[in-house]
Amino acid sequence: MKIAVIGAGTMGSGIAQLVATAGHEAALVDISAEQLESGTTAIEKSLSRLVKKGTLGEAQSDAVRQRVAVSTSVAEAVTEVDVVIESVVEVLEVKQAVFVEVVAHAPDDVLLGTNTSQLSITAIGSAIPEHASRLVGLHFFNPPVLMRLVEVVAGLESSEKAIERAIALGESLGKETVLCRKDSPGFLTSRISALVRLECLRMLEEGVASAEDIDKALKVGFNWPMGPLELGDFNGLDTYLHILGSLEQTLGERFKPTVTLRNLVAAGRLGRKTGQGIYSYPS
Repeated sequence: MKIAVIGAGTMGSGIAQLVATAGHEAALVDISAEQLESGTTAIEKSLSRLVKKGTLGEAQSDAVRQRVAVSTSVAEAVTEVDVVIESVVEVLEVKQAVFVEVVAHAPDDVLLGTNTSQLSITAIGSAIPEHASRLVGLHFFNPPVLMRLVEVVAGLESSEKAIERAIALGESLGKETVLCRKDSPGFLTSRISALVRLECLRMLEEGVASAEDIDKALKVGFNWPMGPLELGDFNGLDTYLHILGSLEQTLGERFKPTVTLRNLVAAGRLGRKTGQGIYSYPS
C-alpha cells in the first residue's frame, strides 16, 4: 500500500515512520523543505532509539528508511497513492485547502484521512463536497509508532465503505481502533484528555501539589504512561491552548483555558520544543 502523509511536523513524521515500519510505502510531504528536513531528522532519531533499545534491528531500521520518500509537492506525491493522511496545523481553513489540492491530483478512489484531534470532519469535508464520502478522521496519538490507538471518526458524509477502510488501515498499522460515529467536538479521546489535563493545571495553580506529584499520581495510581502535565509539554502548550479554545467555543465554559496556560504560551514557554514549559529542559 502507498500512503501519502501531508505535513512533516511531530505527528506527520511519526505517522510516516509508522506507515513504513508496518511495511507500506510512505510519502512524507511538506511545502517547507526546512520542515521536511526536521521531520526526517526526527524519524532518524526515533529509529536510532528503537535500535538502541533492541526494539528494532539495524536491517529493519534501514528498510524503514528506504520506504520513506520525501517531497515538497502535494500534487506529485498523491498521484499514485491508496491513502492520504493529512497532518497539518489544527486550523480548519488550512486543512480544507490541503484537501482541495489533494483531490485535484489523487486517484478518485483514494481514502482521505485527517489527523485532527478536535476539528469537525464534516466541516473539513465541506470544502470537497463531491469527495466528502471518502473523508474520515484518523486521529493518531503521539508518538504514533508507540501509541496503540487510532481513533476513527465519521463525518456526516463519511460512507460506511470509507469507515471500514479506515478501520482496516489502522489494523494494518498494528493499531487498535475505536469508532466515534458522531462528529462531535473533541471526539472521544481529546474531550476526555482535555478535561483531565485542565483539572491538573487548575490543581497546579491552586498549589494543591507540585507538577511532579500531580503527574506521578496519574502515572502510578492510574497507569498513565506519561503525566498530563508532562504530556502538555511534550505535545506543545500552544497546541493544547488552541484545542481548548476550540472546545470552549463548542462545548462551553468547562473547557476554558487557565490563566497559567495562557501566560506560559504568551511567554513562549511552549514545552520541550522551546526548552521550557511547565517543566524545564536544560539540554
